[in-house]
Amino acid sequence: MNRYERINAELKKQLSIILREGVSDPRVAGKMICVTDTQVDTDLTLAQVYISILGANGKEQEVLDGLHSAEGYIKSRLKNMIKLRSMPALRFKLDTSYDYGTKISKIIDELHKNESKASEDNQE
Repeated sequence: MNRYERINAELKKQLSIILREGVSDPRVAGKMICVTDTQVDTDLTLAQVYISILGANGKEQEVLDGLHSAEGYIKSRLKNMIKLRSMPALRFKLDTSYDYGTKISKIIDELHKNESKASEDNQE
């Protein structure tokens, strides 16, 4: 595991802890936020943080805005948890891969149901 992979793994772990413990911003409070991935750039000045939000009810952008405004607080907590010369800026992005996977799964299930129905109709 190279240095960037270790930093990404540690960022993901510590961000998950911070977000689970809660951020006081009302746009973020009470939402279940899962950090799905982190990617730091090669000079460690920027970290893309991919998150999945449960309980946002269509207000994902509002939650992202709340996380952006809480970036200073989150970075100060991270500085105490991770020893880096300088903490990268955090850019929170919505990870829609779970929603996409669920959509594809529903389509496949529907196709199987239709196939089974057609097979039953042909046997009669």
